Amino acid sequence: MSFLPLLALLLGVQVAISDLYARRVSNRVLLLAAASALAWLCVQWAVARGGMPGAHLLGAVAGLLALLPFYAIGWMGAGDVKYFAVLGLLLGWSALLPVWIIASLCAGAHALCIHAARRVRPMMPLRLQFLRDNAVEHLDHHPAADQIRHARQGRVGIPFAAYLSLGVLLWVVQDTYAVWP
Repeated sequence: MSFLPLLALLLGVQVAISDLYARRVSNRVLLLAAASALAWLCVQWAVARGGMPGAHLLGAVAGLLALLPFYAIGWMGAGDVKYFAVLGLLLGWSALLPVWIIASLCAGAHALCIHAARRVRPMMPLRLQFLRDNAVEHLDHHPAADQIRHARQGRVGIPFAAYLSLGVLLWVVQDTYAVWP
């Protein structure tokens, strides 16, 4: 496995943890990954006489432009958009569509589960509603829940960056080990 896919995996782990915990993607981490990728691509181009890293640069631009409209209408956070652009830089433009499809399917399933849970609750027997409400109240008062609420600072939503990280994992494994034909 070469440096850029490995960097994409490491970045994906950090982003997934941060997005799940705090619904936040660190600008510093993204900037560090992008700078490392650009340095690697420049060294490969200059020293190893590799080809122009056009697929990676095109991937960064395509990743940014693909998700920017979703940010503009408020459906997505800026961290998701920046992360997708960095993924385009790390993996090249050809990885963006499969990663986006995987992340979108996961985010859609997440949204359907939330919607279904809200619709099913009123149909549950009263005893089951009572047990569920007690469990939720107990979990809401747990110190870990307080830490998560404090870390999120009111940010809510589906952790799309975490789902992008899952897409990256599947893409890199498939690309490296040719798991699927």
